[in-house]
Amino acid sequence: MIVDRAWTERNLGFDPIKTPAPAETFAVKKAAKPSAGVEDFQREIIDFDSEATEGREFLAFTTATGLSRFSEIPWPAGLTPATDAKVRTGTGGRLPAADVLVVTWTVDEGHALSRVLTPGKDSHNDYKSYTRNYAAISKKMRAGCPAIEAKRLGAYWTTTIGGKKVVVFKSDSHMSQDGPKLPNLDVWKQIIEDTQPKLVLTTGTAGGIGTEFEVGDVVVSPIVRFDCISKFKNEPFHSAHYGSEAPDTKYFAKAKELFSANSGQLPKDNTRPPKIAVVPGSALSHCVMTTDFFGFDTSDDHYKLQGLADVSEMGDAVLGLASSQMQGAPPWLAVRNVSDPQIKAEGTLQEQAQLAAQIYKGFGRWSTVCSAIVCWALIAAEK
Repeated sequence: MIVDRAWTERNLGFDPIKTPAPAETFAVKKAAKPSAGVEDFQREIIDFDSEATEGREFLAFTTATGLSRFSEIPWPAGLTPATDAKVRTGTGGRLPAADVLVVTWTVDEGHALSRVLTPGKDSHNDYKSYTRNYAAISKKMRAGCPAIEAKRLGAYWTTTIGGKKVVVFKSDSHMSQDGPKLPNLDVWKQIIEDTQPKLVLTTGTAGGIGTEFEVGDVVVSPIVRFDCISKFKNEPFHSAHYGSEAPDTKYFAKAKELFSANSGQLPKDNTRPPKIAVVPGSALSHCVMTTDFFGFDTSDDHYKLQGLADVSEMGDAVLGLASSQMQGAPPWLAVRNVSDPQIKAEGTLQEQAQLAAQIYKGFGRWSTVCSAIVCWALIAAEK
């Protein structure tokens, strides 16, 4: 699939270039200005909250739907996520021990993931703040980054799926936002040490690379790679890749069935139900790629992403890096949904970035429901 302005008008009800969304629909006011840069759209994607004022304004302006339209998922018997009424805690501000640690990143990813895995407890309104070693770690962060503004490293809640204890963590630390240093590496190591899990999942939205992907497709990868050509281009890991164990796909067929409860909220131009693409452990060119710039695939391959991975995002390879530096690190997987497909190379790069951001704002939460269900499938299969 290649999306353009006409696609956006059909599926979101407006052309972001001809009829820009009002300033009230933006979480980051700089992103609403004609002078907005690509990095402003990146922060807009992280901060946009479909359940806050800007989200309500966006939903009123567009044909996008909010999570009030969420349909409860008909889970198989014995595998319904059971949210803890009171969050489990560790000692000294640590996260509690868990069989599986699930980490997500943006505000709307948090809403969607919590709706699926911790029903009744929302990541933004209910989750417990995580501040262990915040004072020390935050010294490496730049002023104005999400963690500094939130005064925490993230927030979490606990749940149980098929007898497995799970910590669901919404990170406020981001590789792309924390600054020229990489404190997110410290955060990863610390939350893994806290929970001592058997499996770690990093999950959320990503940009599809190539034309095969549609909004809502999910890529499950035991390989992550860096493509750093900006602030981290001189770091030893700038082009490194890391591997883990293959996923247990036992419940993937059921996961695809469960997509149907909410797939009607995905773009009407989608030509088929969302698919799950499992990356073989030897397929480096089909992995999840982490960039240190807000890059997205375009039909003219502006950012040179094609042939390097199936999707691009801005943080998962830090988990691979952290695991490579830890003794006895658990297996991990990157579970990424396609929130914006390949963008047609029309107009300026700034206009293409605006298109990608608006598509995310329209459908990022709904595509995340798909990847959250895949996370459920992986947890349910964990032994």
